[in-house]
Amino acid sequence: MNISNEGLILACSAVGAGLAMIAGIGPGVGQGIAAGHGASAVGRNPGARSDVTSTMLLGQAVAETTGLYSLVIALILLFANPLLGKL
Repeated sequence: MNISNEGLILACSAVGAGLAMIAGIGPGVGQGIAAGHGASAVGRNPGARSDVTSTMLLGQAVAETTGLYSLVIALILLFANPLLGKL
């Protein structure tokens, strides 16, 4: 079996993109935990609803950045593969 250099780079890039998208699991779990704790905090102290909600949303936005970065890396590897220019 003879695999060309281009084929090997494309295959490794596809695997790398898949591994990068595994990073999307972390933000999903973290945001779910944050939302659950935020709802619990509002249930215990309804007067602090606006403070809890704004802090929770800020934390979720920060947590989402890792998922977005992994998506960008995966898209670069799949569609604008910089490794192919090195051949």
